[in-house]
Amino acid sequence: MKGKFGLTMALMLTAGCTTAAEELRIYTEQYPPYNMTTNGQPFAHSEADITGLCTDVVKALLGKAELDYSIKLRDLSYGLNRAERHPDHAIYCVSKTEDRAPFFDWVGPLSSIEWTLFAKPGSSIELNTLDDAHRYQIGGYKGDVMTNFLIDKGFDVSSISNNGLNARRLVQDQIDLWVADGLAGPYLAADASDVTGLERVLVFRETPMYLAVHKDTAPEILQALNKSYQALVESGEKETISRSYGF
Repeated sequence: MKGKFGLTMALMLTAGCTTAAEELRIYTEQYPPYNMTTNGQPFAHSEADITGLCTDVVKALLGKAELDYSIKLRDLSYGLNRAERHPDHAIYCVSKTEDRAPFFDWVGPLSSIEWTLFAKPGSSIELNTLDDAHRYQIGGYKGDVMTNFLIDKGFDVSSISNNGLNARRLVQDQIDLWVADGLAGPYLAADASDVTGLERVLVFRETPMYLAVHKDTAPEILQALNKSYQALVESGEKETISRSYGF
C-alpha cells in the first residue's frame, strides 16, 4: 500500500512539473494596428517589442490566465506553420477558415476585420449596397481575401503588391475605391502614402479574428485561456482596449 501511494505521489509531482515547465509559444504577423512592432521592423523576438489591438487583448488574457508564454512576430506563413505542427504553439490575429479549423482550438474573437470600401478625401461616391460598386474601379491588394472575393464576384478590381500605395492611387484618380480593412486601411494610407481623411463609403462584411492554439495543447492551458477571455469580455476590459484603437 505504501509503495502504491509513493508511486501515485511521484506521478502527480511529475505531472505538476511538466505543466509548470510548459511555455505557450505564440506568433503573430505585422498587420497594423492589430499587431505590429514598436520600431516598425517586420519581425520581433520579444513581447515588449510587439503592440497593437489584438496584441493588447492577447497579453491581457494571458496575464489573467497566469501562463508562461513568449510572443514573436514573424511573417504569417512561418507562424502558421509552427502553430499547426506543434502542441503548445499558437498564432493570432487570424481568421477561422475551413482549411485552418481542424488544426486549432479557437480563443476569441479578439477583434474583427471590417471589409471596407474607401474613397478619396472629399469624394461624393455613395453606396447603399455592394452591388452599387460595380460601376467603379476598385484598388486591391494582390492575394488578399477581400480582393479575391471582389474579383470572384465580377467587380472591376486593379490589385497591386503594395497595399498602402492604393491610397495614393485614390487621390491621383487612378482608382475610384479601395478595398481594405476599416482600421488597417487608414493606417496604411498615412504610413505608405501620407494620405489622411479617406472617406469610409461602405462596410460590406466582417471577419472575426482569433488566437488559434494547436489542438493538442494541454487541456488545462486551453481551459485557462478560454476562461480568461470570458473574464476579459465580462469585465469590459476587451471593449476598453478596442476603443483605444478607435474600434
